[in-house]
Amino acid sequence: MSALAFEEKLPSDLTVVTVETPHLHSAMCSAYVRVGSRHEDEESNGVSHLLEHLFFRGSRRFPDSVKMNAAVEAVGGNLNAVTMRDSSFFYTPTHPDGVPVALGILGDMLARPRLVQLETEKKIILEEMLDEVDERGRDIDVDNLSKRLVYGKHPLALKIAGTPQTVKAMTARQVRRHFEAAYVTGNVVVAVAGPVKHRRVVEEVARAFRHLPGGSALTEAPAPPTRREGPTLKYVSLEEAQVEFRLTFPAVSDAHPDFAALSMLRRVLDDGLSSRLPYNVVEKRGLAYSIGATVEVFHDAGSFEVDGAAAPKQLGKVVEEVLETLATLRAGRVTPEELRRAKQRHAMHVDFLLDSPADLCGWFGGTRLFRKPESFAQRIDEANAVTLAELKRVAREYLVADTLAVVAVGPRSARRSLERVTLRARSLLGK
Repeated sequence: MSALAFEEKLPSDLTVVTVETPHLHSAMCSAYVRVGSRHEDEESNGVSHLLEHLFFRGSRRFPDSVKMNAAVEAVGGNLNAVTMRDSSFFYTPTHPDGVPVALGILGDMLARPRLVQLETEKKIILEEMLDEVDERGRDIDVDNLSKRLVYGKHPLALKIAGTPQTVKAMTARQVRRHFEAAYVTGNVVVAVAGPVKHRRVVEEVARAFRHLPGGSALTEAPAPPTRREGPTLKYVSLEEAQVEFRLTFPAVSDAHPDFAALSMLRRVLDDGLSSRLPYNVVEKRGLAYSIGATVEVFHDAGSFEVDGAAAPKQLGKVVEEVLETLATLRAGRVTPEELRRAKQRHAMHVDFLLDSPADLCGWFGGTRLFRKPESFAQRIDEANAVTLAELKRVAREYLVADTLAVVAVGPRSARRSLERVTLRARSLLGK
């Protein structure tokens, strides 16, 4: 099985990416837009997410949202969208024969939206926000709290959905102005993956997005330099059965030369129950039910994160065990077999992407908003070139107490133990 990726820029300046996967029986149509909470300020925070909601209220060609959804569902689709900090994307799976229909709907809703029922959508978003706050209105979302602690006053720290205050105050004029700035040909990438042909896709995209106005790509303030004031701690007291926590170490983007080694380091740490972190914390000591490590990236920044949840009385022990496990990576105590396994599983994961039109669109289309994406072979070669010495180097460079940001939400009784462990982070992580 294979996938062939093609890219073409239309005369309108709209970029089209096609991933031909003749072995599949479904397709994915996606439109990626370089706009998110990172492109907002404190006054307009949440406008990108609000705009995403309004697109589903109908378009010029499909003024009735029920009919718009029925049309895409008739070809096996399901319209959906996601707003993130640095981008937004709109997508629908479809039967391969339904690609022209799916593209036609996406093109019309993004180029000619009605932008109606603003107040209704505000109410819906305010309801969504209830998952992120407690009864006093305090933010209890670990991701939001972590971003604020790491990025400070930079736009990357802004909440994706905004705040109740900013959403309530949002005007139709603000929404329209944001739409006109972001939804232009130079700021959008349309991607289609499935058993399709690039030339046909280009023709359909040109037709479907013919009303999208011309314009240049948005830019954003560079990510701030890494703060070396740590370790820092933010604890929000909330009477729950468990404490939810995150340890964040600022790192690099996936375009950085160190990313491959960081990715392998993450797999050594957490890539199944037999890897170090879940084995040490969950299987061996039974300190927590869930623990995991991820590498989150933006186009110019990234972070190495450990998330978990623990009983209040176990919190200090859990975080101490996490830091001591990270210390083994800093000390270079990774075996050749662990690295071999990480490389093997990485290559398998890349192969698995060939079965997912959504992942293929994201890899080749979403990445193209910011840079030219690597081929699968390039990513595998980069991972295979990582050495044990490189793992130790990146662990010592990025997993350091001076940059560590710790966030936790849970009962007040657990705070003191986490404070003590955080203060000991330098000694636990080692020199």
